[in-house]
Amino acid sequence: MSTENLPQSPESPSRKPRVAIVFGGRSSEHGISMVTAGAVLSAIDRTKYDVLPIGITREGRWVLTADEPERMAITDRRTPEVEDLAESHEGGVVLPVDPANREVVYSEPGSVPKALGEVDVVFPVLHGPYGEDGTLQGLLELSGVPYVGAGVLASAVGQDKEYMKRIFTSFGLKVGPYVVIRPREWAQDESAARKKIVDFAGEHGWPLFVKPARAGSSIGITKVDDLSGLDEAIATAQAHDPKILVEAAVRGREIECGVLEFEDGPRASVPAEIPPPDAHAYYDFEAKYIDSTPGVVPAPLTEEQTAEVQRLAVQAFEAVSCEGLVRADFFLTEEGEFVINEVNTLPGFTPISMYPQMWQAGGVSYPELIDRLVQAALRRSTGLR
Repeated sequence: MSTENLPQSPESPSRKPRVAIVFGGRSSEHGISMVTAGAVLSAIDRTKYDVLPIGITREGRWVLTADEPERMAITDRRTPEVEDLAESHEGGVVLPVDPANREVVYSEPGSVPKALGEVDVVFPVLHGPYGEDGTLQGLLELSGVPYVGAGVLASAVGQDKEYMKRIFTSFGLKVGPYVVIRPREWAQDESAARKKIVDFAGEHGWPLFVKPARAGSSIGITKVDDLSGLDEAIATAQAHDPKILVEAAVRGREIECGVLEFEDGPRASVPAEIPPPDAHAYYDFEAKYIDSTPGVVPAPLTEEQTAEVQRLAVQAFEAVSCEGLVRADFFLTEEGEFVINEVNTLPGFTPISMYPQMWQAGGVSYPELIDRLVQAALRRSTGLR
């Protein structure tokens, strides 16, 4: 790969900020991350930013990839893979670990490493563990490289649904009933752990939603209508995370609201409603990404309800100490109360995803959304803040 024309000096007044878009990763959301990256690569303002696409394979290897966003789409109901776009199946990318040096290096076996220039900001579009959960954010903090989105703590809390709910409760946000089964509980006494769930169902009723505690994109979630489906649901969730979360069904409308960091602080978007999908038991992975079940933007709410959900979304953003962006998901119960389900510190981010659609409805286009996120990252320093 030629490196002759890549910028080298961060002090050059003519140099555009260099944005490394990092995607793929080791989680079960690898393919969705690729789709998100394709959308960002297509929309980012190339007259304003230099772009370096970096993929992480399912095995964790960092690679240079082709800058070909059209190859990052879902095709024939299948998501793309980083390996298919890698410039080399042997070479790798190394980020700096010295805060005084932001030089990115590319190396292949038997070849002299090549300097690819310095990176001013990283735009991580990684969903799930090993990317959205604070691990990558910690690496970037050590490297002194600014990055888009939540920091280490907020990313970790935003990934772990148990601790997310605990924090929400401590800040006065209402959450639905849930119970957690940790790996040690299951390993020591499966019967006792299963009974814990059955007792929970006895108190709150069926159906239950059994899900991985630290996954996203509705992967590994099962709606369980009775005891006969419980064991299979537990196994499905544990295939993605040994820690599982079991939630009681909350009767109500699904309402989402985005939060974006502006120069004067976080602001809430126009809210959206997710109607029950006709072909799916609930808003699962296929409904979201394969069949693209449409949401309703703006949500048909009263002015008072809209103001309230926007207030709560910003409150959730602040409670988790988020930065950059977040999508907050709520249930609007039959009693007219908003119950928060979760926040996503890196929500679905293709142009047809709900987060960009909500901001589009409020007058912020998809390219402007990307620009605002990059600019917010460039304004922040790494380290304690």
